[in-house]
Amino acid sequence: MVYLTAGDPTPAASLSYLRAAADAGADILEVGVPFSDPTADGPTIEAASRRALSGGMSVSGALALVRTFRKTHATPVVLFGYYNPFLRYGLSKLIRDARHAGIDGFLVVDLPFEEAGEAAPAMRAAGLDWIPLAAPTSGMARVREFDRAGSGFLYLISVTGVTGARESLPPGTAAWTREVRRVAKLPVAVGFGISSPRMAREATRHADAAVVGSACVKIVERRGGGGRGPAELSRFVRSLKTALR
Repeated sequence: MVYLTAGDPTPAASLSYLRAAADAGADILEVGVPFSDPTADGPTIEAASRRALSGGMSVSGALALVRTFRKTHATPVVLFGYYNPFLRYGLSKLIRDARHAGIDGFLVVDLPFEEAGEAAPAMRAAGLDWIPLAAPTSGMARVREFDRAGSGFLYLISVTGVTGARESLPPGTAAWTREVRRVAKLPVAVGFGISSPRMAREATRHADAAVVGSACVKIVERRGGGGRGPAELSRFVRSLKTALR
């Protein structure tokens, strides 16, 4: 699974990066809606949000981006974001417009499980996945609740911290993922910090998927809107796919 920030570095270039990731074999795309206060994101994705916001990207812009992507690609798309922009957009309107744009599900990173009583059922009723996130501190009782309430997949945050490329996974990730996998009915994806084919392979020893975000966004940051950027991202995604075969 590949994460990219909508509108980074520009809306047109963002579309090229999404298409490159899909063409290279990404199984699911996470399209991040930029937000001014991304509390779960480290400096790389925070900077991407600033670039996208300065270029005028918004919730409606992200939906339009996915709608255009859908004209050429069928790769599943999850809209990743924070609840404040979604709430201000209007929940009912967001769900309706997301369906029309071709969104498959939502990851609302700062919406606590106990506060999702309005959003999650409405998304599920509309045929969209509400994807729960579990942290190493969640505890197995809460993980079971997340698994029962969610759909699509269960997102395991590998660290007690923010996003950002790391050199290795925390020591307890494998054991924790294995424990979650035993009780979860949903497929399990591990994210936050995975930055290389080796780490992706390690993360999926006991999980169904690895989510790679900051390492992909770094390519966008480095290459910008030039034609070499999507090509470099494509090579990186292919290297991830090769490692997971």
